[in-house]
Amino acid sequence: MILNVSGRTDVVAFYTPWFLNRIQEGFLDVRNPIHPSLVSRIYFKDVDMILFCTKNPLPILNHLSEIPKPILFHVTLTPYKKDIEPNVPPKGKVIDAIRELSKRLGNENVVVRYDPVFLSKKYNLEYHKKAFSNLCTLLEGSVQKIIISFLDEYQNVKKNRSSIQYQEWQEKDYEELGRSFSKSASSHGMTVQTCFEKKTLEEYGFVKGECLSHEFAYMMTGKKYPTWKARKGGNCACVEMVDVGVYNSCPHFCKYCYANYDEKKVKENHLHHDPNSSLLVGHLSSEDVIKIRRK
Repeated sequence: MILNVSGRTDVVAFYTPWFLNRIQEGFLDVRNPIHPSLVSRIYFKDVDMILFCTKNPLPILNHLSEIPKPILFHVTLTPYKKDIEPNVPPKGKVIDAIRELSKRLGNENVVVRYDPVFLSKKYNLEYHKKAFSNLCTLLEGSVQKIIISFLDEYQNVKKNRSSIQYQEWQEKDYEELGRSFSKSASSHGMTVQTCFEKKTLEEYGFVKGECLSHEFAYMMTGKKYPTWKARKGGNCACVEMVDVGVYNSCPHFCKYCYANYDEKKVKENHLHHDPNSSLLVGHLSSEDVIKIRRK
């Protein structure tokens, strides 16, 4: 089993003490997001590898030795300011954390996600080209791969359209960005690829690859995994993972987030977090049905 920690919330940024407690206890519980009374219990003895997805690795940086599993980090680092990412730490601190992760884990185990990309009057093509080039310069030697994706019109994105003011992409925009990003990445010893996109930009120099490939998972664990069947409708051949997060629980409040769509609920869930609970949000009740998940 490979844990995704997490695509539903930033566990590392806001809930690291909880996760470390769960490792000490040997298990954690995850509510089914569609049927909340159904709870999956995951024992760490059944976990082969952990993929941490975060915008802020700092809270867990000094606790890596407490995690007795192979680790891969995906750190999202985008060029947006407080109007789009109100609670994300300063980019310089995140870059320093990425460098430190790379020293401790190896640069093959730290991936940067420039994700999502959108165009607006403020964040136009020239802005992105310059920001991406600077990012590659600052992270040369610390990262081998950068993954990008484009903004999707999730519920939260539509709600925040007046703030984001995103514009429609034209083919010439894809080409200009693709060629520029490819050149910046390759000149600093990196590859750049898309994630779960119909527009892969391979014709403009992007490489074809997965966020977590079968080959990489096998190299890390010595095991083979099925493809992530839950992800349909795009180009995704990643290995199957189990997400331990909770939707509407990330206080970053990024305007483009797919996992947050109710800020009131986010605040409520955050208040109901107990670092000593087996669940990320709240506690088990007598009505819950617990099933042990082995894979």
